[in-house]
Amino acid sequence: MWKQDQAVATPPPPNPVAVNTSSAVPPVVLNDAGQSVGQSVSIKGDLSGSEDMVLHGKMEGRISLPNHMLTVGTQAAVKADIAARAVVVKGVVTGNVTAAEKLEIQSNGSVMGDVVSPRLVIADGGSLQGKVEMKPK
Repeated sequence: MWKQDQAVATPPPPNPVAVNTSSAVPPVVLNDAGQSVGQSVSIKGDLSGSEDMVLHGKMEGRISLPNHMLTVGTQAAVKADIAARAVVVKGVVTGNVTAAEKLEIQSNGSVMGDVVSPRLVIADGGSLQGKVEMKPK
């Protein structure tokens, strides 16, 4: 016979944050720094947002983050026109890039397309193929 004081306690609800322990694929994480899109994610279409974003996967289409920063991760392959406040490229971008403040191409990053930005930083080893227009802010 069941007695109330002998009832089995219900387990606590699962943690709402999923943790990916695999080192091969970065997890999709939403935090104060913005949104991170994992390496296994592939997006086709238009992407817009009102927070900073890090792309590790594939993107094809258009990206619009007018007041925020976009980081293209080392494993990312982006075929898109990009418009953002600031853009950091560690992977491959094929398409035009418009950055209101700065475009930074790091040592393993490449951009194939036209660039419009008041500031441009290309690290040793980074590559840019296209026309550059540096308009003051």
